[in-house]
Amino acid sequence: MAAPSQDLRTRLKTFGKCVCDGARLMIGQGDYGAYVAHIAKTHPDLPPMTEREFFRNRENARFGVGNKSGFRCC
Repeated sequence: MAAPSQDLRTRLKTFGKCVCDGARLMIGQGDYGAYVAHIAKTHPDLPPMTEREFFRNRENARFGVGNKSGFRCC
């Protein structure tokens, strides 16, 4: 059996990234790379959060930390 073509490998890699990105979004974890690109484009005067700060920020938003109405799961 012949090895998959480069085009097929590229398409599978892209599909895998989409699946992983979708799974992260479903559990409330955004894409850090997309966040950094957004900050650089729209707020060039602000330093981006570190990856650890970004993760914590998304976790806090997901679970309603700091939300005056209490715990929020959805």
